[in-house]
Amino acid sequence: MPIATVNPANGETLETFEPMDEDELERRLELAEATFRTYRTTTFAERARLLHAAADLLDADRDDIARTMTTEMGKPLKQARAEAAKCAKAMHWYADHAEELLADEEPADTDVKDSGASRVRVRYRPIGPVLAVMPWNFPLWQVVRFAAPALMAGNVGLLKHASNVPQTALYLEDLFHRAGFTEGCFQTLLIGSGAVDDILRDERVRAATLTGSEPAGRAVAATAGEMIKKTVLELGGSDPYVVMPSADVDRAAQIAVTARVQNNGQSCIAAKRFIVHTDVYDAFAEKFVAGMAALRTGDPMDEATDVGPLASEQGRKDLEELVEDAKRSGAQVLCGGERPDGPGWYYPPTVLAGIHRDMRIHREEAFGPVATLYRAGDLDEAILIANDSPFGLSSNVWTRDEAEVDRFVRDLEAGGVFVNGMTASHPAFPFGGVKRSGYGRELSGHGIREFCNITTVWQGA
Repeated sequence: MPIATVNPANGETLETFEPMDEDELERRLELAEATFRTYRTTTFAERARLLHAAADLLDADRDDIARTMTTEMGKPLKQARAEAAKCAKAMHWYADHAEELLADEEPADTDVKDSGASRVRVRYRPIGPVLAVMPWNFPLWQVVRFAAPALMAGNVGLLKHASNVPQTALYLEDLFHRAGFTEGCFQTLLIGSGAVDDILRDERVRAATLTGSEPAGRAVAATAGEMIKKTVLELGGSDPYVVMPSADVDRAAQIAVTARVQNNGQSCIAAKRFIVHTDVYDAFAEKFVAGMAALRTGDPMDEATDVGPLASEQGRKDLEELVEDAKRSGAQVLCGGERPDGPGWYYPPTVLAGIHRDMRIHREEAFGPVATLYRAGDLDEAILIANDSPFGLSSNVWTRDEAEVDRFVRDLEAGGVFVNGMTASHPAFPFGGVKRSGYGRELSGHGIREFCNITTVWQGA
């Protein structure tokens, strides 16, 4: 895949970039290692000052960078602005809280005495240059939620961004430089995916984080395992959205539309499988399908647009194949389901019912505005359907019954359970999944500690 800005609204290639050659890549790896030696000794106050400055600059740049994101990957402009604002908020949050999150921990006095020490501390120290392999769907947020905690911990970052968002990738490097971070603290590497393996094998790179597809995660994890390097993986998701009889069905159906089509349906944590108790299935389906069909699909630069184009032509082809396979296997199309005529990589909001286990869409992630509807006879069946997936990123449940809430929290195989609301990320809460959705956590104290050397300091009498 070339490193290029291609407008998904019309397929026009706007700018193409040459990948970095070996000499430039070597210079940047040397710079990252050298910068880490000094940056690791800076104080939390100094790091916070720089990160606050970056956040303020991002706020000032919000409209411009939003237009860049929309041009490169097609998300509606209003959602791109919201993404930029969320990134600035996360930067401020980590600047304010990192010192507390990474404060020394002291075990209980009885354990210290039992060990024969006069004092024992657990200290969180930075690990070194971290490679971040990031996707195009949230081209600012996915990077910032790695970069903000990594920089506050005293690490330095090397970004290999998706090849279709190069201008956003270069903006991020420039943003941190303008904020006052030295050149080697955060660098964008304009390289193809084929160069990732060699970089990860380089001894100067100490760890990696990847958000992306399952095959990409497997490749990075395999190399990192061979090199014995820490990784955090956030991969695909096919999140269940369960609606029980006690739920506010009108509200659940309304939120379900947003939960499915946010970011043009191209979100790992978007609700994708809608599992509805038979007692409220018809009422929910009627309102949900009407809401999906009423969405306005069109130019992502238009403030009135709800759903823009998919980010790539291949992405649309992949989505179409899942829908066509389901249709051939007996799925009912309740709305959408056909590619529109005209330029751009658009696909309409679509709802499929009558899904069964032999359909690919039951097992694979539909990365676009396509929802699948399931009917569940009771709580046990709802949980069974929800867990019948290779993924386990997040989940949504709608019920007013606390006993049911307890069952869902206990039994759903997911990294998050959102009750009476849609899944969303926040810097204060850990984010990540289980099964083929990956491992490790981003955000919160858990995320900032992922790339720290957790050091036991034992002092004798």
